[in-house]
Amino acid sequence: MQYGFVKVCAATVQVKVADVQFNTQGIIEAIGESYKNGSSVTVFPELCISGYTCGDLFNQRVLQESVEKAVIEVAEATAGMHALVFVGAPLVCGGKLYNCAVAISDGEVLGVIPKTFLPNYGEFYEQRNFSCAPKENGEISILGRIVPFGTNLIFKCSDNSDLKVSAEICEDLWAPKSPSVSHALAGATVIVNLSCSNEIDGKAEYRKDLVKMQSAKLVCGYVYSDAGDGESTTDAVFAGHNIISENGKVLAQSKLFENGLLYSEIDVQCVADERKRTASSFFAESAGDYIFIPFKSNPTKGELTRAFPTTPFVPSGNNRLERMDAILSMQAKGLEKRLKHTGAQTAVIGVSGGLDSALALLVICRAFRILNKNLKDVIAVTMPCFGSTEKTKNNSLKLMEALGVTGRIIPIEESVKRHFADIGHNEKDYGVTFENAQARIRTLVLMDLANEYNGLVIGTGDLSELALGWATYNGDHMSMYSVNCSVPKTLVKQLVKYEGERLGGRAQSVLESILNTEISPELLPVSEGKQMQKTEDIIGPYILHDFFLFYAVRFGFRPSKIAFIAEYAFKGVNEAATISKWLKVFYKRFFSQQYKRSCVPDGIKVGEVSLSPRGDWRMPSDAIATLWTEDIN
Repeated sequence: MQYGFVKVCAATVQVKVADVQFNTQGIIEAIGESYKNGSSVTVFPELCISGYTCGDLFNQRVLQESVEKAVIEVAEATAGMHALVFVGAPLVCGGKLYNCAVAISDGEVLGVIPKTFLPNYGEFYEQRNFSCAPKENGEISILGRIVPFGTNLIFKCSDNSDLKVSAEICEDLWAPKSPSVSHALAGATVIVNLSCSNEIDGKAEYRKDLVKMQSAKLVCGYVYSDAGDGESTTDAVFAGHNIISENGKVLAQSKLFENGLLYSEIDVQCVADERKRTASSFFAESAGDYIFIPFKSNPTKGELTRAFPTTPFVPSGNNRLERMDAILSMQAKGLEKRLKHTGAQTAVIGVSGGLDSALALLVICRAFRILNKNLKDVIAVTMPCFGSTEKTKNNSLKLMEALGVTGRIIPIEESVKRHFADIGHNEKDYGVTFENAQARIRTLVLMDLANEYNGLVIGTGDLSELALGWATYNGDHMSMYSVNCSVPKTLVKQLVKYEGERLGGRAQSVLESILNTEISPELLPVSEGKQMQKTEDIIGPYILHDFFLFYAVRFGFRPSKIAFIAEYAFKGVNEAATISKWLKVFYKRFFSQQYKRSCVPDGIKVGEVSLSPRGDWRMPSDAIATLWTEDIN
């Protein structure tokens, strides 16, 4: 597939205990189906050729010989298939029986990986039948075919240099020093696990978390294939809990007690880049004790099936509300420290009746409550001018009243007109001078009020505006401390909504009205009481820009890849042409407006992306955007 996406499959098929031929046919059919559906890596459960629950039958030569023949049969069935398949089988090597993962591709057995850690507790008695993996690699003969045998094998894709696959088996994942740790450090970007994990109450959640966190710790893709229907239920039941994870995120998982093929796409390009960005000193392709074995990936092109949320900055899942409360607390704690350090008696903020200033005011109130300070020492100022509407002005005043802060109205229209006269600007010229003068005078008023009342001016601008440069230099661009600087617009909305619901009453009512107000800088005169400026008509939808920002800065994706995944994320909402149009706007503005980001006020990081020049993002103000804009179709 394109842009580093590799389709993988965790396959759980019906088995019959010790019925090798039945199991083999089911495996072969599933391989054909997964290959047809575009899978480049297909993983079957532990000991799937024989069944995991054979007990002492594993020691029977008739079973062992039948399994050996079946391995070759499965391998030969893959002739002409450029994909990597892992099947579980009990195999004899050097006079010992091992629980093995057999790697197969294009008609050949490429290598055999024995299980390292054999459970021997509770319902598990593997040490009764199997030997632990030897410390060093060797060779195994399978019907006269000599192939590598050992844990330190990495299967490297010859047509995708970022796809490097290693295997571990069930209990290996639960062990304190999992083989996958060494595999990843040696360069493996995808770990597969052939498992037969019985189901007991609460184990599924634990298993999912274990796979998810292993993929996070190792910065890798992880494909976990679990045994299901057909294994013996003499003493245990098996649910076929398949899981596909990437760098701490579960991409797909199967329903319990339903056999089948689970697909998703692991972005090995992203995995490789993330390792270079965050942990390059740990991960490296190292020859050491490892053998690198080539294979080819499936050339079949298919649709992406993994989900890309349209609002990647916004918390989701069962703990969504707790995370939003934590973000507000982080903002408030950052401000609390700055107020204590400076000895400021007041906090001064301009309140426009829009989302950003509403959020900043809510954060200030939280910080003041933490400090046990009187909310009357919060000086909230609305400064109506040419573009202000009655709705935003009234919402500003209602919010101040509902929160119990000191509210002030300071009209600036006459001050701006005098300023125009001083500099010789025509009042009817609605260009950039007309707009920016208002923003700068508002900042001047706030700064002088802060001096007057021994306070700090609290900035309201958000991360999305910072990325796009949608702020007046030395106007709303400037403050004494910025609480929203790492909060993008899509998250601002959700935080305001959350805090409104938490506060209830009059505060919730006015915040709902603010949420339903179209985003506007309100710098051009109103026409018949209606606002002439609509921000998203000018610079594009914030939901798209936040999506672009997340993948451009957090992961460093190239623009064409961002457009590619955006088309999946916004399918049915935005056409490809619309996405490309606003993506070009994003990059042009992102590059041209860096000079504003090079001198922003202090403010804490609350999420995965920050554009602070002192922290996450260092970029020259005169860099050229050509490479990026030309990469967009």
